[in-house]
Amino acid sequence: MSDHDIDPTSPRMAPKPEVTKIAGRELKPSTLMMGHGYDPVLSEGSLKPPIFLTSTFAFPSAADGKRHFEGITGKRPGGADGLVYSRFNAPNQEILEDRLSVWDGAEDALSFSSGMTAICVLMLAYASQNDVIVHSGPLYAASEGFVAKVLAKFGVTYVDFPAGATREEIDAVLEKAQAQADEQGGKVCMVYLESPGNPTNALVDIEAVRASVDAAQLDCPIAIDNTFLGPLWQRPLDQGADIVVYSLTKYVGGHSDLVAGSIAGAKKWMDPVRMLRNTMGGICDPNTAWMLMRSLETVELRMSRAGDNAAKVCDYLAKHPKVEGLGYLGMIKDARQQDIYDRHCKGAGSTFSLLLKGGEAECFRFLDALKIAKLAVSLGGTETLASHPASMTHLSVAEGRRAELGISDNLVRISIGIEDADDLIADFEQALEAV
Repeated sequence: MSDHDIDPTSPRMAPKPEVTKIAGRELKPSTLMMGHGYDPVLSEGSLKPPIFLTSTFAFPSAADGKRHFEGITGKRPGGADGLVYSRFNAPNQEILEDRLSVWDGAEDALSFSSGMTAICVLMLAYASQNDVIVHSGPLYAASEGFVAKVLAKFGVTYVDFPAGATREEIDAVLEKAQAQADEQGGKVCMVYLESPGNPTNALVDIEAVRASVDAAQLDCPIAIDNTFLGPLWQRPLDQGADIVVYSLTKYVGGHSDLVAGSIAGAKKWMDPVRMLRNTMGGICDPNTAWMLMRSLETVELRMSRAGDNAAKVCDYLAKHPKVEGLGYLGMIKDARQQDIYDRHCKGAGSTFSLLLKGGEAECFRFLDALKIAKLAVSLGGTETLASHPASMTHLSVAEGRRAELGISDNLVRISIGIEDADDLIADFEQALEAV
């Protein structure tokens, strides 16, 4: 390989100005995914970025090395000016992070080895001893468990509120959290949301949370797990969130063949997390980053097809006599939830909860009878997946807490893929006969 394969002074691998406009028109994310953040000249003219399998990078001079480490260690703001070491940054990861930023209109993004790594490092970066985290419910069980069980070991407590809470209810929760923080000698360090909530699809009013945090004059970030609807159907930064969180394993990766996570937002919110990631590790590996760049080129196509399929499948399921209800954002019955959806969402998504008449036994019969849909956890892949949260993904959540959050024994979570919609309907029809 030649000397210009890598430019150690260019953390973004793109010394030429990025083309983001043509004739005054802002290019759409789906267009930018084909080349944003990458200059083929730097890699022998390769149309696609190579996979950079290296642990470390050579500096042009000793002064450059010093400058890069001043950024990495925080002696100078802004992070490294160039490529240093693959625990900190590397070409594939930086191109990926540039492209992730585009979808949410974020200033900066960070990639991680999993969605939970992203969440854990994010919370650790902002939580100190005796602090309070405010979060919505339901959360993904591992997220809730990290707050309630792991951070609790370090004196961090939490106050939660249900998705769909009103501005007044959120105000009251923040007041309670502030009083709790004062009593403990800490602060309210983060408001953490998940919307839609897993697995009920309950929506959080991000705008109301933003207004409440501002009114309470809290100096903390609002972070939101946007995995169920992002990056196509919801842009939480537009509604006032500061940090958007993803399990890239799901819709962004989209092929059930990788595990990764990310966060995105303004640099002032990203920098503390970047510093902790530099220390702890957890950055996405180059091969996974390369695969995610591949997936980002088709994420709009895949999510659109899956969304259309979900609408057709849910139209069928809603009329079936053995179906008690659907937690599908295209068929909201609650006025408060519909109002949030109208203000926040661009689409209903393709993951929903199916409530069967009966309980666990009926759900198990349904799941075991499926032939096209796969009985597996996760979501957002090209294939349709179905699972039973109460006995699988949320089994670690106490039974009373599950009941409080609406995670009942008769709830099945379904993630619709890109198969033929009529084939999927036929599969669900024959599986329901077993109930």
